Amino acid sequence: MSWAGPDEMLLSTSLAGFLDKKLIVLLRDGRKLLGTLCSFDQFANVVLQGACERVIVGELYCDVPLGLYVIRGENVVLIGELDREKDELPSHMTCVSEADIRTAEKAEKEARDLKGTMRKRMEFLDFD
Repeated sequence: MSWAGPDEMLLSTSLAGFLDKKLIVLLRDGRKLLGTLCSFDQFANVVLQGACERVIVGELYCDVPLGLYVIRGENVVLIGELDREKDELPSHMTCVSEADIRTAEKAEKEARDLKGTMRKRMEFLDFD
């Protein structure tokens, strides 16, 4: 068994400075989770206390409460500290209920799918 060198120690303790601080975690699937970092390990598996998922559709947003949340490290793209004293969102963003944001998500997905099918239907036209 070998001891970890200084470089390896830096990697495993780099999240130590974020313990008990409010963080945003961007996941591989595009979700954004907010919460207080309780624990982590060398694989970047993290535990967030008071976690919520921030869902943003256009200028609408909703923080969906999740509670205590464990995130597998391989799904983490980015971890950043949030300033507790600063407003996290621009003033033009509107907070809505979870039901409203899910309806907006569904409408956005349908519009995106329709755009994709229309593009496929128009492929036979060569505009170049």
